[in-house]
Amino acid sequence: MSSSIRAALIFAALLIGAGLALRGLPSAAESARSIPPPALDEPANPQKTSEVAVLAGGCFWGVQGVFQHVEGVNGAVSGYAGGAAAPAHYEMVGTGMTGHAEAVRITFDPRRITYGHILQIYFSVAHDPTELDRQGPDVGTQYRSAIFPTNPEQARIAETYIAQLNQAHAFNAPIVTKIEPGRDFYPAEDYHQNFLARNPNYLYIMTYDLPKIENLERLFSDSYRATPVLVAAAAPRS
Repeated sequence: MSSSIRAALIFAALLIGAGLALRGLPSAAESARSIPPPALDEPANPQKTSEVAVLAGGCFWGVQGVFQHVEGVNGAVSGYAGGAAAPAHYEMVGTGMTGHAEAVRITFDPRRITYGHILQIYFSVAHDPTELDRQGPDVGTQYRSAIFPTNPEQARIAETYIAQLNQAHAFNAPIVTKIEPGRDFYPAEDYHQNFLARNPNYLYIMTYDLPKIENLERLFSDSYRATPVLVAAAAPRS
């Protein structure tokens, strides 16, 4: 079977399965929460023009969609982090047995937006950090809340911010977000890229993800960009 036909079949099954998963579930989207910015953040460095953050918060469609609408973000790619290279493919990750989480690699300009502000949007708008191994209708470790720091400073900022939010009781339950350093990121298949932008009328997107974009504009109006920065093409998959 050709790779293009295989991808089309997987995509069709994905749409059907996600649609069935929504039956009987509340139509209300996950509500965003206004939270304080991190007390600890990266120091300004005018010589640093690009940085990468890797975040997981449930289905990567919505997380990617949120950060594609954030000023200072130059790219947001859906993919997999937390496991090995060989099984980093949707049908294998979906078993929940590979160790991966659906994640998004965010490339941003630290002169325009800080890593701490990226985390503030992540915790406030992109997902619910108090849900363990699930988000909304999606259940399994592949939908866990996780931060994959790309350097020790990111890990320190994330750890300190989680402690700050828990101490302030910013949420109604403790944050369960895991910090997992030293993990590689693998881009997802082409049909997952820009999914929210390409499928705004898809039931799952309308129910769970478009409200996140609305909440981003409402809570972070200074950081909101109306036109998303899209993925031109995914990296080749083996």
